[in-house]
Amino acid sequence: MFRRWVAGSLSIVHLHVLSILESDAPLPMGKLAEALDVSIASATGIVDRMEQRGLVERGQQADDRRVVLVQPTVAGLAVFSDLDQNRRAGVARLLERMTDAELAALLKGLRAMSAARAAEHGKLGDHGKHCRPAR
Repeated sequence: MFRRWVAGSLSIVHLHVLSILESDAPLPMGKLAEALDVSIASATGIVDRMEQRGLVERGQQADDRRVVLVQPTVAGLAVFSDLDQNRRAGVARLLERMTDAELAALLKGLRAMSAARAAEHGKLGDHGKHCRPAR
C-alpha cells in the first residue's frame, strides 16, 4: 500500500479522508463533506474514486436508510500501518548508523523537546523544568 501511495495512486485528499475515517468511522456523507470542507457532491466523487480503489465502502444507517455511511476498508486502514512500518524502518536504519554518544545526545534532545512541549501545553505549570540547554 505504501508503494501505491508513493507511486501517486493515493492523493493527499484520499489520505485526509482516511485519517478522518480512521478516528470517526462510520461517518455520514454529509459529515465527511463537512470535515473535508467540500460540497456533498464533491465528497461523493472522492468517495466514488476511493471505493473503486477498495479504500472505503458505503453502507446505510440502520434507522434511516437515506443516510449513506462511509467507512474505511481493511485496505484503507492498512495505508496507515504501512506508512508507519516504513517510517519506523527508515528511522531504525538511521539510528543504527549513530554512535552511542550520538544516540545519548539525541535522547537528551528528545527529552528536552518533550518537556518543552509539555510546558507549552501547561502540563508542567509554572514550576516546570527549564528546557533550554545551558550555554
